[in-house]
Amino acid sequence: LRLGLAAGKLFRNGDKRHKAVIGKDTRLSGYVFETALTSGLCAAGMDVLLVGPMPTPAISFLTRNMRADLGIVISASHNPFEDNGIKFFDAQGFKLPDAMEKEMTAMVLNVGGWDYPAPTEVGRARRIVDAAGRYIVSLKNTLPQAMTLDGLKVVLDCANGATYKVAPLVFEELGAEVVRIGVEPDGLNINRECGSLHPEGLARRVRDCGADVGLALDGDGDRLIVVDEQGHVLDGDQIMALCARELAQRGELSGRTLVATVMSNMALEVFMNDMGGRLIRTPVGDRHVADALRRENGALGGEQSGHIIFINFATTGDGILAALQLLRIMVERGKPLSELAHVLTPFPQRLVNVRVGHKVPFEQVPDVQSTVAAAEKDLGGRGRVLLRYSGTESLARVMVEAEDPHMVDKWCAELAGVVEHHLA
Repeated sequence: LRLGLAAGKLFRNGDKRHKAVIGKDTRLSGYVFETALTSGLCAAGMDVLLVGPMPTPAISFLTRNMRADLGIVISASHNPFEDNGIKFFDAQGFKLPDAMEKEMTAMVLNVGGWDYPAPTEVGRARRIVDAAGRYIVSLKNTLPQAMTLDGLKVVLDCANGATYKVAPLVFEELGAEVVRIGVEPDGLNINRECGSLHPEGLARRVRDCGADVGLALDGDGDRLIVVDEQGHVLDGDQIMALCARELAQRGELSGRTLVATVMSNMALEVFMNDMGGRLIRTPVGDRHVADALRRENGALGGEQSGHIIFINFATTGDGILAALQLLRIMVERGKPLSELAHVLTPFPQRLVNVRVGHKVPFEQVPDVQSTVAAAEKDLGGRGRVLLRYSGTESLARVMVEAEDPHMVDKWCAELAGVVEHHLA
């Protein structure tokens, strides 16, 4: 409620009527968050447009499309149903900068002093019934006008999340035969053994039904993981490499630059260098990728986890949009995905999550620092080590990658053990 009040006050600017768009995924707690946020926003003098379960990128689009002052997504993305969270977009559809989030936080913690509007200026809330149709049309318009997906058989896993209604319609309206899985949300099963974090079932289904491709989205629809017709899983790095090469050949990869995060595989960096381009790395989070794309006037960026941003079409990661761009390549090239995907062979990489009690800066733990130094010396410049904390869970993420898989396993296990000993 107080977060709604704070957001309403922060985004009021002038005497006009102000609007906020609120969407959510399929978690049971979404009803609680939605009602409380709506009450706070209306009390702050802002009208609220409710669109129900919709993907995160759809809210980014609708905020711009409906000329709203801000967009709000109630979702914990790929997390289990017990978790929930809130994401904000500005009027241009971009996630808020740190400074604005800190300002909002300070307002939430301020118990008194709310600047309520006059009673006649209290906001109204209403449901928007055509939101899904607007978003679907915008997605279809990212493909060439005459292009269809006729003849393609697609297995689509919606993770029992926010895309369960809109995603199948997008591909079906373009002519694909869609086999639907993960489209029966009950409020509790979002991301449960399905979606982008669990593509094993999708891979089996692709092989069993002879599909051309499998597409796995996450709970709020901003991630994409792909399975080729042979059942091999492709992560975000492999998808980005394929799309970057295609955009470069079309002359649409600005500055021959790809933006990725520190988590992306070293092979992606080598690939861009061999292509005569460059890879710019950012901190983890598609907001940082979007910021770098705007700063560098780039066209494509993303994360290994499957957030992929085509900045000329969308301001945030969009799993459905990324899937359409990948299918476009398959259609135009007339080749199976397994053949196209050979463009990038990732270096062996291992990521271990260690549950921690406190997120102490790693540089303040001498044993962790000395172990990292020993690992980097042993890898000899042909690999790398990355330690970071999860932004949404009490986890430390330990990642090692190198050309030698035995070295990867050795140092990942040793580093994880040291982190657990000191921080669990």
